[in-house]
Amino acid sequence: MKKFFASTVAASALALMLGMTSARAEDAIDPNAKQGGEIVATYKDDVTTLDPAIGYDWQNWSMIKSLFDGLMDYEPGTTNLKPDLAESYEISPDGKTFTFKLRHGVKFHNGREMTAADVKYSLDRVTNPKTQSPGAGFFGSIKGYEDVAAGKAESLSGVTVVDPYTVKFELTRPDATFLHVMAINFAHVVPKEEVEKYGADFGKHPVGTGAFKLAEWTLGQRIVFERNADYWHKGLPHLDKITFEVGQEPIVALLRLQKGEIDLALDGIPPAKFQEVMSDPEQKSHVIEGGQLHTGYITMNTTMAPFDNVKVRQAVNMAINKARIVQIINNRAVPANQPLPPSMPGYDKEYKGYPYDVAKAKALLAEAGHPDGFNTQLFAMNTDPNPRIAQAIQQDLAAIGIKASIQALAQANVIAAGGDKTGAPMIWSGGMGWIADFPDPSNFYGPILGCAGAVPGGWNWSWYCNKDLDAKAAEADSMTDPAKSAERNKMWSDIYDKIMADAPWAPVFNEQRFTIRSARMGGADNLYVDPVHVFINYDNVYVKDVQ
Repeated sequence: MKKFFASTVAASALALMLGMTSARAEDAIDPNAKQGGEIVATYKDDVTTLDPAIGYDWQNWSMIKSLFDGLMDYEPGTTNLKPDLAESYEISPDGKTFTFKLRHGVKFHNGREMTAADVKYSLDRVTNPKTQSPGAGFFGSIKGYEDVAAGKAESLSGVTVVDPYTVKFELTRPDATFLHVMAINFAHVVPKEEVEKYGADFGKHPVGTGAFKLAEWTLGQRIVFERNADYWHKGLPHLDKITFEVGQEPIVALLRLQKGEIDLALDGIPPAKFQEVMSDPEQKSHVIEGGQLHTGYITMNTTMAPFDNVKVRQAVNMAINKARIVQIINNRAVPANQPLPPSMPGYDKEYKGYPYDVAKAKALLAEAGHPDGFNTQLFAMNTDPNPRIAQAIQQDLAAIGIKASIQALAQANVIAAGGDKTGAPMIWSGGMGWIADFPDPSNFYGPILGCAGAVPGGWNWSWYCNKDLDAKAAEADSMTDPAKSAERNKMWSDIYDKIMADAPWAPVFNEQRFTIRSARMGGADNLYVDPVHVFINYDNVYVKDVQ
Protein backbone atom coordinates (compact mmCIF):
# COMPACT_ATOMS: atom_id res chain seq x y z
CA MET A 1 0.00 0.00 0.00
CA LYS A 2 1.62 3.22 -1.12
CA LYS A 3 0.94 6.35 0.83
CA PHE A 4 2.42 9.68 -0.01
CA PHE A 5 3.39 10.64 3.51
CA ALA A 6 5.76 9.03 5.94
CA SER A 7 3.31 7.16 8.08
CA THR A 8 2.39 3.57 8.75
CA VAL A 9 1.93 1.14 11.58
CA ALA A 10 2.86 -0.74 14.73
CA ALA A 11 2.75 -4.51 14.81
CA SER A 12 3.96 -7.60 16.63
CA ALA A 13 4.21 -11.30 15.96
CA LEU A 14 1.20 -13.48 15.32
CA ALA A 15 0.50 -17.10 14.41
CA LEU A 16 -2.27 -18.19 12.07
CA MET A 17 -4.76 -20.63 13.52
CA LEU A 18 -5.38 -23.97 11.83
CA GLY A 19 -8.43 -26.12 12.45
CA MET A 20 -11.47 -24.90 14.35
CA THR A 21 -11.03 -21.84 16.51
CA SER A 22 -13.40 -21.17 19.36
CA ALA A 23 -15.39 -17.98 19.53
CA ARG A 24 -13.24 -15.22 20.99
CA ALA A 25 -13.94 -13.83 24.40
CA GLU A 26 -15.60 -10.44 24.18
CA ASP A 27 -13.16 -7.58 24.58
CA ALA A 28 -13.04 -6.42 28.17
CA ILE A 29 -15.11 -3.34 28.92
CA ASP A 30 -13.30 -0.74 31.02
CA PRO A 31 -15.11 -0.58 34.37
CA ASN A 32 -14.48 3.17 34.50
CA ALA A 33 -16.17 3.78 31.16
CA LYS A 34 -19.52 5.55 31.30
CA GLN A 35 -22.17 5.48 28.62
CA GLY A 36 -22.87 8.73 26.82
CA GLY A 37 -21.12 11.95 25.93
CA GLU A 38 -19.47 13.05 22.71
CA ILE A 39 -16.08 14.07 21.38
CA VAL A 40 -14.84 16.37 18.64
CA ALA A 41 -11.91 15.39 16.41
CA THR A 42 -10.22 17.30 13.59
CA TYR A 43 -8.62 16.51 10.25
CA LYS A 44 -6.89 18.85 7.85
CA ASP A 45 -8.40 17.27 4.75
CA ASP A 46 -11.96 16.30 3.88
CA VAL A 47 -12.88 12.66 3.40
CA THR A 48 -13.44 11.38 -0.12
CA THR A 49 -15.55 8.30 0.59
CA LEU A 50 -16.82 6.04 3.36
CA ASP A 51 -17.31 3.05 1.04
CA PRO A 52 -15.12 0.19 2.34
CA ALA A 53 -14.60 -1.12 -1.19
CA ILE A 54 -13.17 2.22 -2.34
CA GLY A 55 -11.52 4.03 0.58
CA TYR A 56 -7.77 3.48 0.71
CA ASP A 57 -6.10 6.04 2.94
CA TRP A 58 -5.44 6.29 6.66
CA GLN A 59 -8.15 8.89 7.14
CA ASN A 60 -11.15 7.17 5.58
CA TRP A 61 -10.02 3.72 6.76
CA SER A 62 -10.24 5.03 10.33
CA MET A 63 -13.83 6.18 9.88
CA ILE A 64 -14.86 3.16 7.82
CA LYS A 65 -13.75 0.87 10.60
CA SER A 66 -16.25 2.53 12.94
CA LEU A 67 -19.12 2.05 10.47
CA PHE A 68 -18.45 -1.46 9.15
CA ASP A 69 -17.20 -4.84 10.33
CA GLY A 70 -15.45 -7.76 8.65
CA LEU A 71 -15.18 -11.47 9.31
CA MET A 72 -11.88 -10.88 11.11
CA ASP A 73 -10.30 -8.06 13.10
CA TYR A 74 -7.38 -7.42 15.46
CA GLU A 75 -7.46 -7.32 19.22
CA PRO A 76 -7.16 -3.64 20.20
CA GLY A 77 -3.57 -2.47 20.26
CA THR A 78 -2.17 -5.77 18.95
CA THR A 79 -1.76 -7.74 15.74
CA ASN A 80 -3.51 -10.78 17.21
CA LEU A 81 -6.23 -11.77 14.79
CA LYS A 82 -9.66 -12.47 16.22
CA PRO A 83 -13.03 -13.47 14.73
CA ASP A 84 -15.31 -10.45 14.37
CA LEU A 85 -18.51 -10.95 12.37
CA ALA A 86 -17.32 -14.54 12.25
CA GLU A 87 -17.96 -16.48 15.43
CA SER A 88 -15.38 -19.11 14.49
CA TYR A 89 -13.51 -20.41 11.46
CA GLU A 90 -11.91 -23.58 10.18
CA ILE A 91 -8.98 -24.04 7.79
CA SER A 92 -8.59 -27.26 5.81
CA PRO A 93 -5.38 -29.28 6.25
CA ASP A 94 -4.13 -28.23 2.80
CA GLY A 95 -4.59 -24.54 3.67
CA LYS A 96 -6.86 -23.90 0.66
CA THR A 97 -10.35 -23.89 2.19
CA PHE A 98 -11.52 -21.44 4.87
CA THR A 99 -14.98 -21.89 6.40
CA PHE A 100 -16.46 -19.18 8.62
CA LYS A 101 -19.40 -19.52 11.01
CA LEU A 102 -21.17 -16.16 11.41
CA ARG A 103 -22.64 -14.55 14.51
CA HIS A 104 -26.42 -14.66 14.74
CA GLY A 105 -28.45 -11.50 15.14
CA VAL A 106 -25.94 -9.00 13.73
CA LYS A 107 -27.92 -6.15 12.16
CA PHE A 108 -27.07 -3.56 9.53
CA HIS A 109 -27.84 0.05 10.39
CA ASN A 110 -31.06 -0.26 8.36
CA GLY A 111 -32.30 -2.96 10.78
CA ARG A 112 -31.87 -6.03 8.55
CA GLU A 113 -29.95 -9.03 9.83
CA MET A 114 -26.62 -9.74 8.14
CA THR A 115 -26.19 -13.22 6.63
CA ALA A 116 -23.65 -15.22 4.64
CA ALA A 117 -25.23 -13.97 1.41
CA ASP A 118 -24.11 -10.45 2.37
CA VAL A 119 -20.54 -11.66 2.82
CA LYS A 120 -20.55 -13.22 -0.64
CA TYR A 121 -22.14 -10.15 -2.20
CA SER A 122 -19.55 -7.87 -0.62
CA LEU A 123 -16.65 -9.94 -1.98
CA ASP A 124 -18.23 -10.21 -5.43
CA ARG A 125 -18.71 -6.45 -5.40
CA VAL A 126 -15.17 -5.52 -4.35
CA THR A 127 -13.63 -7.77 -7.03
CA ASN A 128 -15.97 -6.64 -9.82
CA PRO A 129 -14.07 -4.29 -12.17
CA LYS A 130 -17.14 -2.03 -12.34
CA THR A 131 -16.62 -1.16 -8.66
CA GLN A 132 -13.09 0.06 -9.46
CA SER A 133 -11.85 -0.99 -6.05
CA PRO A 134 -8.14 -0.40 -5.42
CA GLY A 135 -8.23 -3.44 -3.14
CA ALA A 136 -9.54 -6.02 -5.61
CA GLY A 137 -6.15 -7.66 -6.01
CA PHE A 138 -6.03 -8.69 -2.37
CA PHE A 139 -8.57 -11.39 -3.16
CA GLY A 140 -6.59 -12.87 -6.06
CA SER A 141 -6.14 -16.25 -4.36
CA ILE A 142 -9.90 -16.95 -4.29
CA LYS A 143 -11.10 -19.34 -7.00
CA GLY A 144 -12.85 -17.51 -9.80
CA TYR A 145 -11.07 -14.22 -9.18
CA GLU A 146 -9.46 -14.18 -12.62
CA ASP A 147 -12.82 -14.60 -14.35
CA VAL A 148 -14.43 -11.83 -12.30
CA ALA A 149 -11.46 -9.51 -12.85
CA ALA A 150 -11.62 -10.16 -16.59
CA GLY A 151 -15.35 -9.44 -16.70
CA LYS A 152 -16.18 -13.05 -17.62
CA ALA A 153 -18.15 -13.69 -14.42
CA GLU A 154 -20.17 -11.63 -11.94
CA SER A 155 -19.53 -13.88 -8.96
CA LEU A 156 -16.53 -15.55 -7.30
CA SER A 157 -16.90 -19.30 -7.79
CA GLY A 158 -14.71 -19.89 -4.74
CA VAL A 159 -17.13 -18.19 -2.31
CA THR A 160 -20.08 -20.38 -1.34
CA VAL A 161 -23.05 -19.66 0.93
CA VAL A 162 -23.37 -22.97 2.79
CA ASP A 163 -26.29 -21.74 4.89
CA PRO A 164 -27.40 -18.33 6.22
CA TYR A 165 -24.66 -18.39 8.86
CA THR A 166 -21.87 -20.26 7.07
CA VAL A 167 -19.66 -19.06 4.21
CA LYS A 168 -16.87 -21.06 2.57
CA PHE A 169 -13.84 -19.75 0.66
CA GLU A 170 -11.91 -22.02 -1.70
CA LEU A 171 -8.47 -20.77 -2.77
CA THR A 172 -6.30 -21.65 -5.74
CA ARG A 173 -3.26 -21.98 -3.47
CA PRO A 174 -2.45 -22.06 0.23
CA ASP A 175 -2.31 -18.48 1.45
CA ALA A 176 -0.87 -17.72 4.87
CA THR A 177 -2.10 -14.12 4.64
CA PHE A 178 -5.77 -14.86 3.93
CA LEU A 179 -7.06 -14.18 7.46
CA HIS A 180 -5.32 -10.80 7.34
CA VAL A 181 -7.10 -10.08 4.06
CA MET A 182 -10.41 -10.85 5.76
CA ALA A 183 -9.56 -8.16 8.36
CA ILE A 184 -8.84 -5.31 5.95
CA ASN A 185 -11.54 -2.76 5.16
CA PHE A 186 -11.98 -3.99 1.59
CA ALA A 187 -13.47 -7.19 3.04
CA HIS A 188 -16.02 -5.39 5.23
CA VAL A 189 -19.62 -6.44 4.73
CA VAL A 190 -22.20 -4.19 3.06
CA PRO A 191 -25.96 -4.63 2.39
CA LYS A 192 -26.83 -5.12 -1.27
CA GLU A 193 -30.08 -3.16 -1.10
CA GLU A 194 -28.33 -0.03 0.19
CA VAL A 195 -25.57 -0.22 -2.42
CA GLU A 196 -28.17 -0.58 -5.16
CA LYS A 197 -30.22 2.27 -3.68
CA TYR A 198 -27.37 4.78 -3.72
CA GLY A 199 -25.15 3.38 -6.48
CA ALA A 200 -21.94 5.36 -6.86
CA ASP A 201 -23.03 7.57 -3.94
CA PHE A 202 -23.00 4.70 -1.42
CA GLY A 203 -19.71 6.11 -0.11
CA LYS A 204 -21.65 9.23 0.96
CA HIS A 205 -24.50 7.16 2.45
CA PRO A 206 -22.69 4.28 4.17
CA VAL A 207 -24.66 1.52 5.87
CA GLY A 208 -22.79 -1.18 7.76
CA THR A 209 -22.92 -3.23 10.97
CA GLY A 210 -20.42 -1.10 12.90
CA ALA A 211 -20.51 0.55 16.30
CA PHE A 212 -21.48 3.91 14.81
CA LYS A 213 -23.70 5.06 11.98
CA LEU A 214 -23.57 8.18 9.86
CA ALA A 215 -25.80 10.99 11.14
CA GLU A 216 -24.56 13.99 9.10
CA TRP A 217 -22.07 14.81 6.38
CA THR A 218 -21.61 18.44 5.43
CA LEU A 219 -18.90 18.44 2.78
CA GLY A 220 -15.90 20.55 3.68
CA GLN A 221 -17.14 21.10 7.23
CA ARG A 222 -18.02 18.08 9.33
CA ILE A 223 -18.95 14.42 9.51
CA VAL A 224 -21.04 13.27 12.46
CA PHE A 225 -21.33 9.68 13.73
CA GLU A 226 -23.94 8.57 16.25
CA ARG A 227 -24.06 5.47 18.43
CA ASN A 228 -25.50 2.31 16.89
CA ALA A 229 -27.93 1.21 19.60
CA ASP A 230 -28.25 -2.22 17.96
CA TYR A 231 -24.52 -2.92 17.81
CA TRP A 232 -23.89 -6.63 18.23
CA HIS A 233 -21.05 -6.12 20.72
CA LYS A 234 -22.98 -5.45 23.91
CA GLY A 235 -21.67 -2.58 26.00
CA LEU A 236 -20.04 -0.80 23.05
CA PRO A 237 -19.61 1.86 21.92
CA HIS A 238 -19.47 4.15 24.94
CA LEU A 239 -19.88 7.45 23.10
CA ASP A 240 -23.19 8.78 21.84
CA LYS A 241 -21.63 10.96 19.18
CA ILE A 242 -18.40 11.79 17.35
CA THR A 243 -17.99 14.95 15.29
CA PHE A 244 -15.14 15.09 12.80
CA GLU A 245 -14.36 18.67 11.80
CA VAL A 246 -12.41 18.91 8.54
CA GLY A 247 -10.32 21.72 7.09
CA GLN A 248 -8.37 22.25 10.32
CA GLU A 249 -4.68 23.00 9.96
CA PRO A 250 -2.71 20.85 12.45
CA ILE A 251 -1.26 23.88 14.25
CA VAL A 252 -4.77 25.36 14.71
CA ALA A 253 -6.11 21.99 15.84
CA LEU A 254 -3.40 21.76 18.51
CA LEU A 255 -4.20 25.24 19.80
CA ARG A 256 -7.90 24.37 19.95
CA LEU A 257 -7.12 21.16 21.84
CA GLN A 258 -5.00 23.09 24.33
CA LYS A 259 -7.98 25.42 24.90
CA GLY A 260 -10.32 22.48 25.45
CA GLU A 261 -12.35 23.08 22.30
CA ILE A 262 -11.64 19.67 20.73
CA ASP A 263 -10.64 16.23 21.96
CA LEU A 264 -8.44 14.72 19.25
CA ALA A 265 -6.06 16.35 16.75
CA LEU A 266 -5.88 13.47 14.31
CA ASP A 267 -3.21 14.83 11.97
CA GLY A 268 -0.72 14.47 14.77
CA ILE A 269 1.49 16.95 16.57
CA PRO A 270 2.91 19.53 14.13
CA PRO A 271 6.71 19.17 13.84
CA ALA A 272 7.22 22.80 14.87
CA LYS A 273 5.38 22.14 18.14
CA PHE A 274 6.65 18.65 18.87
CA GLN A 275 9.45 19.56 21.30
CA GLU A 276 7.21 22.05 23.09
CA VAL A 277 4.49 19.44 23.65
CA MET A 278 6.84 16.64 24.66
CA SER A 279 8.76 18.83 27.13
CA ASP A 280 5.54 19.76 28.95
CA PRO A 281 4.70 16.90 31.37
CA GLU A 282 0.97 17.72 31.34
CA GLN A 283 0.67 17.74 27.55
CA LYS A 284 2.99 14.75 27.16
CA SER A 285 0.73 12.71 29.44
CA HIS A 286 -2.01 13.06 26.83
CA VAL A 287 0.10 11.95 23.87
CA ILE A 288 -0.64 8.56 22.29
CA GLU A 289 2.47 7.10 20.68
CA GLY A 290 2.28 4.34 18.10
CA GLY A 291 5.13 2.57 16.41
CA GLN A 292 4.64 2.32 12.67
CA LEU A 293 5.43 -0.29 10.08
CA HIS A 294 7.45 2.26 8.21
CA THR A 295 11.08 2.15 7.12
CA GLY A 296 12.60 5.24 5.58
CA TYR A 297 15.31 4.06 3.20
CA ILE A 298 17.73 5.05 0.44
CA THR A 299 17.42 3.00 -2.73
CA MET A 300 20.45 2.37 -4.93
CA ASN A 301 19.85 1.37 -8.55
CA THR A 302 21.57 -2.01 -8.71
CA THR A 303 21.57 -1.96 -12.53
CA MET A 304 23.35 1.39 -12.79
CA ALA A 305 27.10 1.83 -12.29
CA PRO A 306 28.69 2.17 -9.80
CA PHE A 307 25.77 0.83 -7.73
CA ASP A 308 25.93 -2.44 -9.63
CA ASN A 309 28.87 -3.21 -7.32
CA VAL A 310 27.73 -4.62 -3.96
CA LYS A 311 30.76 -3.14 -2.16
CA VAL A 312 29.70 0.35 -3.21
CA ARG A 313 26.22 -0.28 -1.81
CA GLN A 314 27.64 -1.66 1.41
CA ALA A 315 29.89 1.41 1.71
CA VAL A 316 26.84 3.68 1.44
CA ASN A 317 25.17 1.73 4.26
CA MET A 318 28.20 2.33 6.49
CA ALA A 319 28.44 6.00 5.58
CA ILE A 320 25.01 7.06 6.84
CA ASN A 321 24.84 8.60 10.32
CA LYS A 322 21.30 7.47 11.14
CA ALA A 323 21.26 8.87 14.68
CA ARG A 324 21.92 12.37 13.33
CA ILE A 325 19.12 12.04 10.78
CA VAL A 326 16.70 10.94 13.51
CA GLN A 327 17.58 14.14 15.38
CA ILE A 328 16.57 16.17 12.33
CA ILE A 329 12.99 14.95 12.75
CA ASN A 330 12.98 15.64 16.51
CA ASN A 331 13.60 12.01 17.43
CA ARG A 332 10.23 10.94 16.03
CA ALA A 333 11.87 7.72 14.82
CA VAL A 334 14.45 5.07 15.71
CA PRO A 335 17.42 4.07 13.52
CA ALA A 336 16.74 1.13 11.19
CA ASN A 337 19.08 -1.74 10.37
CA GLN A 338 16.96 -3.85 7.97
CA PRO A 339 13.94 -3.43 5.68
CA LEU A 340 11.37 -4.73 8.20
CA PRO A 341 10.36 -2.51 11.13
CA PRO A 342 11.12 -3.98 14.59
CA SER A 343 7.54 -4.96 15.41
CA MET A 344 6.89 -6.83 12.15
CA PRO A 345 6.86 -10.65 12.23
CA GLY A 346 10.06 -11.85 10.56
CA TYR A 347 12.15 -8.99 11.95
CA ASP A 348 15.56 -10.44 12.84
CA LYS A 349 16.36 -9.29 16.37
CA GLU A 350 19.84 -10.82 16.15
CA TYR A 351 20.79 -8.93 12.99
CA LYS A 352 22.90 -5.86 13.79
CA GLY A 353 23.05 -4.29 10.35
CA TYR A 354 25.85 -2.14 8.98
CA PRO A 355 27.63 0.00 11.58
CA TYR A 356 28.24 3.70 11.03
CA ASP A 357 31.92 3.41 10.08
CA VAL A 358 33.40 6.06 7.77
CA ALA A 359 36.83 4.42 7.61
CA LYS A 360 35.41 1.03 6.65
CA ALA A 361 33.12 2.66 4.10
CA LYS A 362 36.13 4.37 2.47
CA ALA A 363 38.00 1.05 2.41
CA LEU A 364 35.08 -0.69 0.69
CA LEU A 365 34.92 2.06 -1.94
CA ALA A 366 38.64 1.60 -2.61
CA GLU A 367 38.15 -2.16 -2.95
CA ALA A 368 35.36 -1.45 -5.44
CA GLY A 369 37.75 0.63 -7.55
CA HIS A 370 36.66 4.07 -6.35
CA PRO A 371 39.37 5.24 -3.91
CA ASP A 372 38.54 8.87 -4.68
CA GLY A 373 34.77 8.37 -4.68
CA PHE A 374 32.50 9.34 -7.58
CA ASN A 375 29.71 11.72 -8.60
CA THR A 376 26.04 10.73 -8.49
CA GLN A 377 22.53 12.08 -7.91
CA LEU A 378 20.20 11.71 -4.93
CA PHE A 379 16.49 12.18 -5.66
CA ALA A 380 14.12 13.29 -2.91
CA MET A 381 10.60 14.68 -2.55
CA ASN A 382 10.67 18.44 -2.16
CA THR A 383 8.47 18.76 0.93
CA ASP A 384 9.88 19.26 4.42
CA PRO A 385 11.64 17.51 6.11
CA ASN A 386 12.81 15.48 3.12
CA PRO A 387 15.16 18.09 1.60
CA ARG A 388 16.83 18.50 5.01
CA ILE A 389 17.22 14.74 5.35
CA ALA A 390 18.62 14.56 1.82
CA GLN A 391 21.19 17.23 2.72
CA ALA A 392 22.28 15.19 5.75
CA ILE A 393 22.67 12.11 3.54
CA GLN A 394 24.61 14.25 1.05
CA GLN A 395 27.03 15.31 3.80
CA ASP A 396 27.52 11.73 4.97
CA LEU A 397 28.28 10.56 1.45
CA ALA A 398 30.70 13.44 0.90
CA ALA A 399 32.68 12.23 3.93
CA ILE A 400 33.62 9.07 2.00
CA GLY A 401 34.18 10.84 -1.32
CA ILE A 402 30.73 10.38 -2.94
CA LYS A 403 29.57 13.71 -4.34
CA ALA A 404 25.77 13.50 -4.64
CA SER A 405 23.83 16.35 -6.17
CA ILE A 406 20.32 16.58 -4.72
CA GLN A 407 17.37 16.48 -7.10
CA ALA A 408 14.52 17.80 -4.91
CA LEU A 409 11.43 17.29 -7.05
CA ALA A 410 7.67 17.01 -6.81
CA GLN A 411 6.42 13.66 -5.63
CA ALA A 412 5.20 12.59 -9.08
CA ASN A 413 8.57 13.32 -10.65
CA VAL A 414 10.49 11.29 -8.06
CA ILE A 415 8.10 8.38 -8.53
CA ALA A 416 8.51 8.58 -12.30
CA ALA A 417 12.30 8.59 -11.97
CA GLY A 418 12.23 5.59 -9.66
CA GLY A 419 10.06 3.65 -12.07
CA ASP A 420 12.50 4.27 -14.93
CA LYS A 421 15.43 1.84 -15.03
CA THR A 422 17.77 4.64 -16.07
CA GLY A 423 16.01 7.38 -14.12
CA ALA A 424 17.57 7.65 -10.67
CA PRO A 425 20.79 6.23 -9.20
CA MET A 426 19.71 6.98 -5.60
CA ILE A 427 16.37 7.91 -4.01
CA TRP A 428 15.48 8.95 -0.48
CA SER A 429 12.05 7.35 0.07
CA GLY A 430 10.78 9.85 2.63
CA GLY A 431 7.22 11.04 2.04
CA MET A 432 6.56 8.07 -0.23
CA GLY A 433 6.85 5.29 2.32
CA TRP A 434 5.32 1.88 1.90
CA ILE A 435 2.32 1.24 4.15
CA ALA A 436 1.80 -2.35 5.22
CA ASP A 437 -1.78 -3.38 4.46
CA PHE A 438 -1.51 -6.03 7.15
CA PRO A 439 1.21 -7.04 9.62
CA ASP A 440 2.91 -9.77 7.64
CA PRO A 441 6.47 -9.71 6.25
CA SER A 442 5.32 -10.68 2.76
CA ASN A 443 3.64 -7.30 2.37
CA PHE A 444 7.03 -5.56 2.47
CA TYR A 445 8.65 -7.73 -0.17
CA GLY A 446 6.98 -8.23 -3.56
CA PRO A 447 6.21 -4.67 -4.73
CA ILE A 448 9.34 -2.95 -3.37
CA LEU A 449 12.08 -5.61 -3.28
CA GLY A 450 10.85 -8.52 -5.41
CA CYS A 451 11.32 -9.07 -9.12
CA ALA A 452 7.63 -8.27 -9.79
CA GLY A 453 8.23 -4.68 -8.69
CA ALA A 454 11.40 -4.22 -10.77
CA VAL A 455 9.48 -3.18 -13.87
CA PRO A 456 8.83 0.13 -15.63
CA GLY A 457 6.48 2.13 -13.45
CA GLY A 458 7.02 -0.25 -10.51
CA TRP A 459 7.90 0.57 -6.92
CA ASN A 460 11.14 -1.43 -6.70
CA TRP A 461 13.33 1.62 -7.26
CA SER A 462 16.53 -0.28 -6.54
CA TRP A 463 15.69 -2.55 -9.49
CA TYR A 464 16.83 -5.43 -7.31
CA CYS A 465 15.74 -8.85 -8.56
CA ASN A 466 16.83 -12.09 -6.90
CA LYS A 467 14.86 -15.01 -8.37
CA ASP A 468 16.08 -17.38 -5.67
CA LEU A 469 14.61 -15.10 -3.01
CA ASP A 470 11.40 -14.79 -5.01
CA ALA A 471 11.09 -18.58 -4.90
CA LYS A 472 11.74 -18.62 -1.14
CA ALA A 473 9.12 -15.89 -0.64
CA ALA A 474 6.53 -17.93 -2.55
CA GLU A 475 7.39 -20.98 -0.45
CA ALA A 476 7.00 -18.99 2.78
CA ASP A 477 3.59 -17.67 1.75
CA SER A 478 2.29 -21.19 1.12
CA MET A 479 2.88 -22.19 4.77
CA THR A 480 -0.49 -21.99 6.55
CA ASP A 481 0.19 -24.60 9.25
CA PRO A 482 0.46 -22.84 12.65
CA ALA A 483 3.02 -25.42 13.71
CA LYS A 484 5.26 -23.90 11.06
CA SER A 485 4.66 -20.24 11.87
CA ALA A 486 8.06 -19.88 13.54
CA GLU A 487 9.67 -21.63 10.58
CA ARG A 488 7.86 -19.27 8.20
CA ASN A 489 9.01 -16.20 10.10
CA LYS A 490 12.56 -17.56 10.10
CA MET A 491 12.36 -17.96 6.31
CA TRP A 492 11.38 -14.32 6.01
CA SER A 493 14.19 -13.28 8.35
CA ASP A 494 16.65 -15.16 6.16
CA ILE A 495 15.23 -13.50 3.04
CA TYR A 496 15.69 -10.01 4.46
CA ASP A 497 19.14 -10.85 5.84
CA LYS A 498 20.17 -11.90 2.33
CA ILE A 499 18.73 -8.68 0.95
CA MET A 500 20.84 -6.71 3.40
CA ALA A 501 23.94 -8.64 2.32
CA ASP A 502 23.18 -7.54 -1.24
CA ALA A 503 22.44 -4.02 0.10
CA PRO A 504 20.02 -2.61 -2.51
CA TRP A 505 18.78 -0.29 0.25
CA ALA A 506 20.33 1.67 3.05
CA PRO A 507 17.58 1.55 5.73
CA VAL A 508 17.66 4.78 7.75
CA PHE A 509 14.86 4.94 10.32
CA ASN A 510 11.52 3.60 11.51
CA GLU A 511 9.05 6.37 12.27
CA GLN A 512 6.71 6.72 15.23
CA ARG A 513 3.32 8.42 15.10
CA PHE A 514 2.12 10.77 17.84
CA THR A 515 -1.51 11.76 18.41
CA ILE A 516 -2.68 14.03 21.21
CA ARG A 517 -5.99 13.80 23.08
CA SER A 518 -7.81 15.96 25.58
CA ALA A 519 -7.68 15.40 29.34
CA ARG A 520 -11.42 14.66 29.48
CA MET A 521 -11.08 11.47 27.48
CA GLY A 522 -10.61 8.04 29.01
CA GLY A 523 -7.10 6.85 29.86
CA ALA A 524 -4.61 6.01 27.13
CA ASP A 525 -5.26 2.32 27.73
CA ASN A 526 -8.67 2.87 26.20
CA LEU A 527 -7.39 4.75 23.16
CA TYR A 528 -6.08 2.03 20.89
CA VAL A 529 -3.80 2.82 18.02
CA ASP A 530 -4.76 0.33 15.31
CA PRO A 531 -1.87 -2.08 14.66
CA VAL A 532 -2.14 -1.69 10.92
CA HIS A 533 -3.26 1.83 10.12
CA VAL A 534 -2.60 3.92 13.22
CA PHE A 535 -6.00 5.21 14.20
CA ILE A 536 -8.20 5.37 17.25
CA ASN A 537 -10.58 2.51 17.97
CA TYR A 538 -13.61 4.67 18.77
CA ASP A 539 -15.63 1.69 20.05
CA ASN A 540 -13.63 1.81 23.30
CA VAL A 541 -13.30 5.59 23.75
CA TYR A 542 -15.23 7.29 26.56
CA VAL A 543 -15.28 10.67 28.27
CA LYS A 544 -14.85 11.25 31.98
CA ASP A 545 -17.32 14.09 32.41
CA VAL A 546 -20.45 12.09 31.64
CA GLN A 547 -22.93 12.51 34.48
